[in-house]
Amino acid sequence: MNGTGSPARCSASLFATALALLLGNGIAVTVIAAQPSIESPMTPIKPTETDAIPNGKAPAGPTDSKASVTVGPSAMQEGRLSKFFSPGDWPAPVNDQEHRLFTLVDVLEYRPRTGGGESTNDYRWDIEGWYGGDYNRLWFKSEGQQDTAFKADYDVDFQLLYGRFIQKHYDFQIGPRVETQTFRGRNVTRGLGVIGIEGLVPYNYEFESALFIDQNGAVSARLSLTKDMLLTQRLILQTRFETNAAVQRVEEFTTGSGLNNLEFGVRLRYEIRREFAPYAGISLDRSFGETATLVRQEGGDPSQIRFVVGVRAWF
Repeated sequence: MNGTGSPARCSASLFATALALLLGNGIAVTVIAAQPSIESPMTPIKPTETDAIPNGKAPAGPTDSKASVTVGPSAMQEGRLSKFFSPGDWPAPVNDQEHRLFTLVDVLEYRPRTGGGESTNDYRWDIEGWYGGDYNRLWFKSEGQQDTAFKADYDVDFQLLYGRFIQKHYDFQIGPRVETQTFRGRNVTRGLGVIGIEGLVPYNYEFESALFIDQNGAVSARLSLTKDMLLTQRLILQTRFETNAAVQRVEEFTTGSGLNNLEFGVRLRYEIRREFAPYAGISLDRSFGETATLVRQEGGDPSQIRFVVGVRAWF
């Protein structure tokens, strides 16, 4: 009986031992996963910067274990973020407060005379620039000419304007203007107030419009448009249009009421450097109405075609 019963008892004993081990291991695993012992030698390792979860997001779902706490951003990482996240120490994203100086010599040319009159040559300049930032600027402008179709002799003016940015591509300008000219062998000078807008219109036309009121209340206006067309990266064709008009007749400044003149010019320049470019071209000048009559009285030609050579520069 002992011989036959011994194997059965051994099998039952082995089965019970295996079951106890399996149940014991399962319970142990469950306990370790749910409540890790504080005295356990396996302490969680704090993550370094490379251990952080992308986007700083913890795994979805409830987690109560210490391991889940150490996986997210640590106190050390939060300290680093607060140290670097200091907008007060960063530079401004747009540097729109710095003041700059800019000068453009748009026209500086010699123009041979092709019509009648005593003079056989001509010159002209048109210079403007500004000092300031993106919102407030001090503008300076100077334009002068001798023996042109618009004036019988020379005419020079200078403007000093305050410019204010009003919207994208447009500046409002206001300030004084001084104009001087020869009239019947003597110099005459007048002061004017200027109100204008300068900017860039669609299709990249640079425009300048201004209303002038002189010391005696005479009102006049000017409009000019220029456009650059790139034939190559350095060869550029510029078209230029300018017109003047006045409400009152001012004889000593060769200005009649109504439309005074129209000028259309084409200039081809080659940019040796971006800041310096010689050019050649033609300019068509035509005076109208009372202004044409005054030009004839002063010995000028109210309708002319000029060949021009000059340089354009900016700095």
